[in-house]
Amino acid sequence: MQTYKISHPHQLKKADLNKMVLALGYFDGVHKGHQAVMKTAADAAAEMGISWGVMTFHPHPSVVLRKQKVSEAITPLEDKIEMIEKLGADYLFVVEFTEAFAALEPQEFVDEYIIGLHVQHVVAGFDFSYGKLGKGTMETLPFHSRGQFSQTTVPKQKHSDRKISSTLIREVIRNGNVEYAAMLLGRPYSGRGTVIHGDKRGRTIGFPTANILLHDYYISPPTGVYAVAVKIGGQLYNGVCNIGYKPTFHKDKAPKPSVEVHIFDFNREIYGVNAEVYWYNRIRSEQKFNSAEELIEQIAKDKQAAEEYFRTC
Repeated sequence: MQTYKISHPHQLKKADLNKMVLALGYFDGVHKGHQAVMKTAADAAAEMGISWGVMTFHPHPSVVLRKQKVSEAITPLEDKIEMIEKLGADYLFVVEFTEAFAALEPQEFVDEYIIGLHVQHVVAGFDFSYGKLGKGTMETLPFHSRGQFSQTTVPKQKHSDRKISSTLIREVIRNGNVEYAAMLLGRPYSGRGTVIHGDKRGRTIGFPTANILLHDYYISPPTGVYAVAVKIGGQLYNGVCNIGYKPTFHKDKAPKPSVEVHIFDFNREIYGVNAEVYWYNRIRSEQKFNSAEELIEQIAKDKQAAEEYFRTC
């Protein structure tokens, strides 16, 4: 996949690009709805005998237009790039979303970022908009195309009568419903971080844990205990994870909860190693215990519940 990170005005030449079908959208999460858009683009390209590509935007338009702080993402940019490549795109255009880019009239956007990139067919969701104030829509696109390309509008994608959207997925992750998030994404939700030193109490009570500092730009599920998998060095290991403040041992609440994973059948020193946590199922809420013995007993039950989940899922 050829990836172009471009800013307005871009310097790409139409003659240097293959004819292509282009999927348009922000695509945070690369969820089932987004995958439907990209599959439609791939199928159209196969039928036309040409390449296909994806155009996305960074940062999120709300950061520029509404001056909001950078929000947590389902898929930060580098994850999004990796996922789009796995879907088989030939081209990826990451357009820097700036005030100058946002000020483009719809016709200017189409002329420079669609026709100017050798696009023969456009695919986008029914609610995609473009140009200044989002005045361009899938209804206006045929007019702005100047007869230079055709288009396909992908209808609303639903799960259990709810629109599959990045907003819904963020909501269910923050509510701890990671199983439903996986249904909407088509894969378990995951976040990346680094294994850091913790208080090392887990090893003294028979349940050693990897303390994983997730990167700030990921959405973190709420405190509680989860059945998870952890990818380390390309290998996936099942485990049970506690997100929380460890109230049994700490009176004062830390600035942010820790993410500690007891990895099943694992006995390696991995401090400083990059890890990716995949959230599968929420087992229970975090709670305070009267003694370390009560906590040990509960952790054993949590481990059993996670093992049972992986046996039956």
